[in-house]
Amino acid sequence: MDIYSIIKKPIFTEKSLNLKETQNKIVVEVHPDANKVQIKKAFEEIFKVKVDKVAIINVKPRIKRVGLYYTKTKRKKKAIITLKAGEKLDLIEGV
Repeated sequence: MDIYSIIKKPIFTEKSLNLKETQNKIVVEVHPDANKVQIKKAFEEIFKVKVDKVAIINVKPRIKRVGLYYTKTKRKKKAIITLKAGEKLDLIEGV
């Protein structure tokens, strides 16, 4: 798996921005088949920062109604990446 296909996109919510400011953690959406070691290596190579720890959250698909029919959303995987002390990463300037 390519390192650029492992990290999909950052997640910017109130909770994730609070984690970034208080605990130096970044929340990103990752490929559903990626493991912690692959995520850590890809994040370090792409952003040139040292990663201390990676925690993974599997998001189950939800059932949604579309007109008369019911369908499921896609499953997702999120990673909470803890940066080492002294490291800083600004994905959005001014945040």
